[in-house]
Formats: sequence, structure tokens, C-alpha cells
Amino acid sequence: MPYHEKTETMPTDSCQYFYECESCGSLLKPKQGDCCVFCSYGTVACPPIQQGSGCCASVGDDKLLF
Repeated sequence: MPYHEKTETMPTDSCQYFYECESCGSLLKPKQGDCCVFCSYGTVACPPIQQGSGCCASVGDDKLLF
């Protein structure tokens, strides 16, 4: 899979399970054991995971790396 980098804003009211790359059209989904694409491909896990409260209802922004 090609490597692209894009800054995205994590959703504040839901997990993002899928992400379509604007450059190549690849559809990303969470890796096994991860709750969302930010946890699988982001430079940091989503805020609920960082806080130990499980996934969904994320806040913040960072980069998706794929």
C-alpha cells in the first residue's frame, strides 16, 4: 500500500471505522484489535483510548499515516 500523509480531525461524536484516501482511493479500516482508523493509522490513538475509557466519542486532531 502506498504511503500518504494527511492531517485529519478526529470525530467528536463517533468512531471513524472507514477512511477513503483522497490520493489513491484506498479504503482503510481499523486493524484487528483497534477500534477506529485513528487508532490503527494515526500518530496517536483516539482520546477515549488514551484515557482508558474505550473507543468512540473522540476529540482532537492528528495525522493519518497510510
